[in-house]
Amino acid sequence: MEKPMNPDGKITIKDVARLSGLSKGTVDRVIHNRGEVSKKSYDKVMKVIEELGYEPNIFASMLASRKEHIVAAILPFYEKGEFWELLEEGLRRAAEAEKTFGVKVVRIGYNQYDLESFREACEEALGMNPSGVVIAPMFKNDTLSFAGALREKDIPYVFIDSKIEDDGYLAYYGMPMYQSGYLCAYLLSGGREIGDVAIIRIRRDKNSQSDPTINRRAGFMDYFAEHYPDSEVSNVFIDPHDPESIDSTLDVFFKEHPDVRHIVMFNSRIHLVAAYLEKHGMESCRVIGFDNLERNLSALRRGTVDMLITQHPDEQVYNAISTLSDKIVLKKEPQHKDNFMHMDILTRYNVDYY
Repeated sequence: MEKPMNPDGKITIKDVARLSGLSKGTVDRVIHNRGEVSKKSYDKVMKVIEELGYEPNIFASMLASRKEHIVAAILPFYEKGEFWELLEEGLRRAAEAEKTFGVKVVRIGYNQYDLESFREACEEALGMNPSGVVIAPMFKNDTLSFAGALREKDIPYVFIDSKIEDDGYLAYYGMPMYQSGYLCAYLLSGGREIGDVAIIRIRRDKNSQSDPTINRRAGFMDYFAEHYPDSEVSNVFIDPHDPESIDSTLDVFFKEHPDVRHIVMFNSRIHLVAAYLEKHGMESCRVIGFDNLERNLSALRRGTVDMLITQHPDEQVYNAISTLSDKIVLKKEPQHKDNFMHMDILTRYNVDYY
């Protein structure tokens, strides 16, 4: 290994950058855990640091203390191909990146359709006495209660995907929910005359306490109230786990609303509606959905779905854990409390380049 170029022999970030063949900015991001770095670059920097013995003050103190900090990630269970699977790569990358700094990421799952399951997940997290929490909120009242318990213990928490308004969260990473609904309404109408509209919704917990897309729906409804006040907007609830009931529910709805030709779904399951439309020869409807599940992308390619508004949930969870690590280890506050992720609009013409 080459020697440092400084006359006093002191090792600097510049030396690490030169010997690793990377930029000083990349080295700085690795050392101070600022932003995303590829595993290949991360490994190069760590190899040079080890060989040179470079130990900036904060880095050295973290390694010397060997204190383990637990970050609990409270996220819904999922089956293969569902939305929450999209977060797993970001969760894995974050866990790998932060373990160097003594941060251990623990995933705690819950059934997003079962309030009691969510409560148990929150209790499990509190029992770990974590240093920080990432949470995808579903049940408003219980999320607020859980947030209060975290504040009492001075445990920072970050919302992802959607958020519940309170004054205590450290940061939020996700779409601007209201604006995404407003955008959806604009895309659905296309600025043209429009008749009746169907909002297909998921039947969730039996007490209707879980409603993660409420702000998205509010944005959608406000757009229609402003631009299409005479349009009738109907809500239809389906059970995603019961295909036969989806068919029968939609059969009844379209029989009662034969003029509906504009359809929207605010969560990630528009492929369920696409399957029904194809089965019944209703591909002429204008259909907008959310999220880049492979089954949604396939429906987009077939032309049954006209547009998808998508995001990168893996980046949300990666950034959330990185922010908590900065807070826990470096006592560094996030630059922004609300970190709104970009909203990508996919059509059949650009889907294969996303």
